[in-house]
Amino acid sequence: MDPASFREQFPVFERTAYLNAGSCGPLPGACLRAAVDVALEAAEAGRGMPYFLATTAAATTLRGHYAAALGAASPADVALTTCTSEGLARMIEALRLQPGDEVLTAPDEHPGLLGPLAAARRHLGIEVRTAPLAEIDAAVDPARTKLVACSHVNWTTGALAPAGLADVGREIPVLLDGAQGAGAIDVDVTSLGCFAYAAAGQKWMCGPVGTGMLWVDPAWRERLHDIVPGYVNLVVPADGLEAAAWDDARAFDAPALSREVMAAAAASAEVLGRDGWDALFAQAQLTCDELVARLEAAGHDVAPRGPSTLVSWTVDDAAAVVERASAAGVTIRPLPGTPYVRASVGAWNDAGDLERLLAVL
Repeated sequence: MDPASFREQFPVFERTAYLNAGSCGPLPGACLRAAVDVALEAAEAGRGMPYFLATTAAATTLRGHYAAALGAASPADVALTTCTSEGLARMIEALRLQPGDEVLTAPDEHPGLLGPLAAARRHLGIEVRTAPLAEIDAAVDPARTKLVACSHVNWTTGALAPAGLADVGREIPVLLDGAQGAGAIDVDVTSLGCFAYAAAGQKWMCGPVGTGMLWVDPAWRERLHDIVPGYVNLVVPADGLEAAAWDDARAFDAPALSREVMAAAAASAEVLGRDGWDALFAQAQLTCDELVARLEAAGHDVAPRGPSTLVSWTVDDAAAVVERASAAGVTIRPLPGTPYVRASVGAWNDAGDLERLLAVL
């Protein structure tokens, strides 16, 4: 790929060293144009049957892009959601956990996972036990653990879940939070050993807020409870009370995603995948490794991490550092409850972004 021409697709870099894709990725111009085109067409032509049919086609297109980013065998194995948390919550409920069932997670997971687990503990009576992410595979109790739910890539440090989870997944369901994985690093859901992988559309996929994806292992589909099926989840909605849900991941689609949002998300995915996902990931990793080396050379304490695109380091006053960076046109973020600030490095970043960040520090 040509990093310079790729970077030009994102208007934010005309003025900002944007290093915050771990929260929301930079929006390519094509994303905005796609949304505007659909909205303008709807305003001028109305939203009749042609609009409805085009919405269905937009969902099919977006599902295909997400399947490619996840390494899914079929687009039908991927549900369209509004965010990572929605996918995680749907799967936790779909497992039909019983009172006393143990769920194993890590103590520093994102609230998007801990929130649904806490709700399940309150309302279903499950038990939640924690273990460090690096040791979570070894902490499984075959007699008690009914679910392992954790990050694929830790949101604070960029550390990866242990490879041993693939073995765990042969006996016990593993649910992965892929918010910092999909679109950031090479993901092959079929080799991770998980029964479901939930990820975001607005982070490394650079789509609008309100988009997300959920891969569901086809082997698990019959063991999962349908969660309040709506119109889009039914094969023949006109069958009324006899209407059956899709027998694939479409049963877990969000009840409603607008055509404008899906068109925008698909346009972003097209920009990202234009030169191949491998090229995108390789370029991001090169820039990320350079940032780590320069931070360490400057004496900064970089958090232990894996081969991911997140870089966190210790500072005395995270809020002050982020405020100073913002004033200098550099976007990074503090991580509440930790001593870290975090930079998210993508293929769209260049040496100039790193220079501006280091100058602030």
